[in-house]
Amino acid sequence: MTERTSASRPTSDYSCHVIPDQQSIGSATTSSAEDSSLLALEKQFNIISEELLVVERSRHDRKRCQSPAAQPRSTFDSRVGEHTCDELVTQQIESVLARLYPIEWAIMQTPASTIAGLGVKARHAAYVMSQYWETPLDRIDWDARAIRQLIEAVCDLARTPLSFRDLRGKE
Repeated sequence: MTERTSASRPTSDYSCHVIPDQQSIGSATTSSAEDSSLLALEKQFNIISEELLVVERSRHDRKRCQSPAAQPRSTFDSRVGEHTCDELVTQQIESVLARLYPIEWAIMQTPASTIAGLGVKARHAAYVMSQYWETPLDRIDWDARAIRQLIEAVCDLARTPLSFRDLRGKE
């Protein structure tokens, strides 16, 4: 068995002070460049999830415009067209989700080394657990509240906004 000496200790700066272009996780200070792969994954995630949002909005808008109150339905053809349209939108959603999956998997598997990287992971967790933001904080169960507040705290620390939290306001 070999003994560890002070010479084998890491030479990282273990102080609480952070140089402006560096952010720290734990006690080691690291450059945000170390999480460049996570930051690149976040950009890809944002682009593809925006595509998903557009497709989902188009489905919602179509259903609103095709509702019985919006226009009367009297022919079999209009119902068949509506059914075909729903199938097409479902296929589009599935296609976008298939492209999103490997990016989400990579975000979950890539370790974060900086606050910025941790922010990427927290935003992804918020996306996956978005149902925790559908109800006011004081009306969700204890476990969901703990997860939601942890995600929000990490995002606040990382200065990484949660888009759906901004839309609903801070609760």
